[in-house]
Amino acid sequence: MSEPRLLVDDLVFGEGPRWHGDRLWFSDMHGERVHTVDLDGNLETVLELPGCRPSGLGFLPDGSLLLTSMLERQVLRLHDGELTTHVDLSSLCENGINDMVVDPSGRAYVGAFPVPPATGPIMLVEPSGAARVVADDLHFPNGMVITAQGTLVAAESLGKRLTEFDIEADGSLTNRRLFGDIAPYTPDGICLDAQGGIWAATTMSHAFVRFGRGGEVLEVVELGDRFTIACALGGPEGRTLFMLSADTYAPDRHGVRAGTLHVLDVAVPAA
Repeated sequence: MSEPRLLVDDLVFGEGPRWHGDRLWFSDMHGERVHTVDLDGNLETVLELPGCRPSGLGFLPDGSLLLTSMLERQVLRLHDGELTTHVDLSSLCENGINDMVVDPSGRAYVGAFPVPPATGPIMLVEPSGAARVVADDLHFPNGMVITAQGTLVAAESLGKRLTEFDIEADGSLTNRRLFGDIAPYTPDGICLDAQGGIWAATTMSHAFVRFGRGGEVLEVVELGDRFTIACALGGPEGRTLFMLSADTYAPDRHGVRAGTLHVLDVAVPAA
């Protein structure tokens, strides 16, 4: 592999990267914005969201952007320049919401921060906005991916594992099982490649790690002492690994510009 290259700095805390169209979309959670950037580093601000902590991103079949509003426990929808509330999830979870993955039909799976004893749910949001809990008792559900085999893999940050579910025809999650025990790594955001490998931002280990089924460590990309937050595969051939990191794991909401986005060319493209 090549060496990581700095693409964007002057962020606060990047989250939720998704390659869509010809550019990367991502949240600056503590910067209260949603941005896009191309491979030349041309950064554009799509949304300014004062008082909101945006995190997970995804897209509906009509091209609308979905984003999670962490503290409000809402999924917002941006369509034709208008931002509306797609669904309010406050009745389904006790703590803030975080990452999200959206399937090709527009179903969104949203994870929530844990409550004592450190577990939280995954919620399913239908394209209509109807929502329900489809998995519970996860030890901090974080990044999620959907595979071509019709399964969902979720990172359990506090569980230090990747957990897999079958996705039923109605979107329900069943047959919970271990994709991989990856201790001592603590997974945050994840993405999936064409060989079934999962890249994970292993926050407290300051690295992006590619895991195989069973938790085998396949590749490691270190970023010094930076906290690694989230990743995505994209680019014209799907071989660019986008890596969001920050100097501190808990920046003040209006604090220092600690966040960066690095890119790296990898051998195995996106799933």
